[in-house]
Amino acid sequence: LAADTRSGNRPGFTGAAPPALGEALYDRFVADARAAHPVVETGRFGADMQVHLVNDGPVTIPLRMTA
Repeated sequence: LAADTRSGNRPGFTGAAPPALGEALYDRFVADARAAHPVVETGRFGADMQVHLVNDGPVTIPLRMTA
């Protein structure tokens, strides 16, 4: 992901690759992973995900700050 976290509470993705290029890069990554590991599971690229999450304890999200 190419998230811009410089301002606000939500990351921006306007600098990310277009969907077709993103999918091609994802497919290449999966192919490389499968060449190195016997089992690699994947989902559908760009799928809408419904995630249920229960937080139990602290979490740290490192953000790289640029000037």
